[in-house]
Amino acid sequence: MAAELRVERAFTIRNELGLHARPAGRFVSIASRFAAEIWVGKGDEWVSGRSVLSILSLAAGPGTELRIRAEGVDAEAAVEALGVVLAATLEELPAVEGGPKAD
Repeated sequence: MAAELRVERAFTIRNELGLHARPAGRFVSIASRFAAEIWVGKGDEWVSGRSVLSILSLAAGPGTELRIRAEGVDAEAAVEALGVVLAATLEELPAVEGGPKAD
């Protein structure tokens, strides 16, 4: 059995509207592809990376630093993929397979 990994990295919100519903939804859609437990943190507050409402509760505006923490066999890949969402502008948001692309 593969060892469980714990990976944590900080990312800065670049979207000019902050982490609003569309990128939060994209984040959760991508997070659901991974087996790892995923958490998102701002300061001392940590929320589930699998809940849009929890992520929105962080009220992360442009320039906010958020941390992604993942624990599990695919933690490294999860943090890398999810970091792309946090660091993307609206135009750069990755498409979700089977879902609509960003406008």
